[in-house]
Amino acid sequence: MRIAVTGSIATDHLMTFPGRIVDQLIPGRLDQVSLSFLADDLEIRRGGVAANISYGLGGLGLDPVLVGAVGSDFGEYEVWLKEHGVDTGAVHVSARRQTARFVCLTDQDANQIAAFYAGAMTEARDIDLGRLDPLPGLVVVAPDDPEAMLRHTARCRALGIPFAADPSQQLARLDGHQARTLLTGARLLFTNEYEATLLLERTGWSHDDVLHQAGAWITTLGADGVRIETAGHPALTVPAVAGVRTADPTGAGDAFRAGFLAALAWDLDSPHAARLGCALASLALAEVGSQAYTPDPARLTAVITETYGTAAAETIAAHLGGAPCRR
Repeated sequence: MRIAVTGSIATDHLMTFPGRIVDQLIPGRLDQVSLSFLADDLEIRRGGVAANISYGLGGLGLDPVLVGAVGSDFGEYEVWLKEHGVDTGAVHVSARRQTARFVCLTDQDANQIAAFYAGAMTEARDIDLGRLDPLPGLVVVAPDDPEAMLRHTARCRALGIPFAADPSQQLARLDGHQARTLLTGARLLFTNEYEATLLLERTGWSHDDVLHQAGAWITTLGADGVRIETAGHPALTVPAVAGVRTADPTGAGDAFRAGFLAALAWDLDSPHAARLGCALASLALAEVGSQAYTPDPARLTAVITETYGTAAAETIAAHLGGAPCRR
């Protein structure tokens, strides 16, 4: 199954604050916040949700199609993605705007404050998925220009292409009607725990309403793993990989999605998909930068064996054997 991943393509500017962000917030004065944090270091990395997911899929041998908008400064980044198995032929290059920027400050508790400049991403709304040849078997609608996200879901429904809704941080920009439109008819829905609560508030739907709109709701729970829910069935929780040294949480959720989607493309079931997703996320957590990890089959197999047992590792490793080890 060929997967197209739509969404942001950006450069990440990642900083570390040695203290705790919450200690700088004064109760009763949150209506007048003026803070500056002295960061210990700065890492400039390749990022963007769609690019991160595509990087993981490419490393697992899936040859994903990246769909998004960038600036003329994309050249070096494009070469990197191509070298890591990503098809960039559907990426729109703006003649007027720079590639998007993500600026993030992470404290000692892994809490984050971030800002995102859209730049060329605003032109993603002009991309027509109907021009992809051949049409993909699944489209991931990841955080992007809101109009682009809505257009992509509408085109998927019109063309009969299954799609995965991954609104993530763009939930803050979507109104109730837009959020409901984005989810309606989705084959998969990805959120983290906070986004799951925000999604219910934004759509005005009940938990059961969401389950009847999306084929499966996958909620990442951080150190507690991932919850998989489908209408009419008990929720299933797959534990996370324990004892992971967290160097940088940025992009771990994107790595999880790449592993989960790769397993589904190999016709594995949702529990195995979640196990591979958690294993890939553990590799991403241990590195600084969303695309600094290597989806090495041997290492992934070892992680899955230790966390989920030999039977799970053998099932997944049968497909990992064909994945290239790109560094």
